[in-house]
Amino acid sequence: MKKVLFVCLIMLAFATNSNAQDASEFKTKTIEFIKLTGAATAFDNAIKQLGAMVSEENKEAYFKEANETLVGLYDKMAELYMSEFTQPEIDELIKFYHTDLGKKLADKQLKLTQRAMAFGQSWGIEVQGIAAKYN
Repeated sequence: MKKVLFVCLIMLAFATNSNAQDASEFKTKTIEFIKLTGAATAFDNAIKQLGAMVSEENKEAYFKEANETLVGLYDKMAELYMSEFTQPEIDELIKFYHTDLGKKLADKQLKLTQRAMAFGQSWGIEVQGIAAKYN
């Protein structure tokens, strides 16, 4: 009986470890995907822009600490994407972002998003005016 219990515990430990490795690989690939989309460039630019107001003697410490926050941010973003996409889907997205078209999309995505947000804000003001007319 002890041997059977021992074997079951070993199999459970192996299965848990295997699932943990699978989840870790999934998260690693998901973070790779997020970085490929251009997010890494956007975050690096934000850190640089905010760092412009930091004094010269504190810049090195600022950049070190600010860059360390990216680990937690990527982790949270990976969890979000992992809740919406399967590992095979993330693998396919990674393949896409390695293509010329995927690289072009990643390069243009931030600018497109910023312009689209401006369009959305203008549209919202327009619709607000229409709503006010019927108030």
